[in-house]
This record gives sequence, C-alpha cells and structure tokens, in this order.
Amino acid sequence: MFWKHRYLLVVAALGACSGEPASESLAPSGGAVASCATRAYDHIGGPISLINETGEAVTEKNFKGGHSLVFFGFTYCPDVCPSTLVTIDRALQRLPEGMARPKTILISVDPERDTPEALTEYLRAPQFPDDMTALTGSLSAVEDAAAAFKAGFARIDTPDSLADYTMDHSSIVYLMDEDWSLKTFFTHEATAETIGDCLTETLK
Repeated sequence: MFWKHRYLLVVAALGACSGEPASESLAPSGGAVASCATRAYDHIGGPISLINETGEAVTEKNFKGGHSLVFFGFTYCPDVCPSTLVTIDRALQRLPEGMARPKTILISVDPERDTPEALTEYLRAPQFPDDMTALTGSLSAVEDAAAAFKAGFARIDTPDSLADYTMDHSSIVYLMDEDWSLKTFFTHEATAETIGDCLTETLK
C-alpha cells in the first residue's frame, strides 16, 4: 500500500494538484495570520538525506550558512507547484538590491517519476528561480524529509487519466535560516508582494 500521512500545520490547500483539498486545520498560536516574524516553530524542519537533480547526495548541511525557501511538490503538478514557484521568483525579484537571496529548494513527493533527469528538465523553466535546486530520493527518504517538516502528501490513483495517478501534498513554503531552523512560512494564499515584504523584513 502506498504510504500516506497527514500533518496539520496551517490552513493550507492540500491536494490542490488533484483538485480537492485533502485536509485543513488551523495553525497553532502564531499561525498564518500572525506577523511573518512570529511564525517560527522549533519542531518544524529537520535532517534530510536526498539527492539533487545531478544525482549528488545532499543533506541539510549543504544548505546551512544561507537562507533557503523549501517547498514540497512534484513535476507533474499542473497548477499549484508551478504557480508557487513563479510566485517565489517574483517575490525574490522584489528584494532590495544587495540583499542575499534565499535558495529555493523543491523536494519532490513523487520519487517514482521525478528522477534527477526529470528534475533537471523541470528546473529549466524560465519562470522559476534561476538558482533553484530540486531534490528526490527513495520513498522512505522523501517520507522522512516530509515528516521533518510536518508536511503531508499522498498518492491519488487516477486510472482514467494519462498520468495514472497524481499527488496530494501540502502547499507550504518554509523559510529556513542559516542553521536550517524554521524562520517563518507562507501559505498558498501568500502573494509575491507579501512574501517579498516579509523576506525583506526578516532577512535585513
């Protein structure tokens, strides 16, 4: 049986890639409606052990020393994933000149299809952040990474479609600091303006 889990962090569109929300919950105190600087939870984020689009093994240590924007998605996602990545790119373009841009990290929840080769092709989209990296790995490795971020995903079979299945997944963007600790997060409702303003405030 394909593994599935649900971790509830904030009001988030889970399953937007399949057209129906998989789950919703209110955030703990602080939450999605609080100031962007007050959404740090020490139980969100943790070790990862995956491979990148070149097949190189990476852990969270590869990203320490700088800020990172982490998003769980997959290349077959028709709407939420590409639109989120476009929003991130537009938000990064709003940062003041001279401010270091966080690195964008896409962690695939579809390791069956998202091989390093598929991820390399996906990263070529000109609308995405130009320094973005994409990570995949074994199903168990992806499960562990998702569990560390309290992110949810599940396979949804679609036998009548050409793709055979899609993936429900949480749509949170996590801002990790230089020590790979959660600094803040953004829901699917965040705009490029709100993300850009929050990054400008928290990274200055």
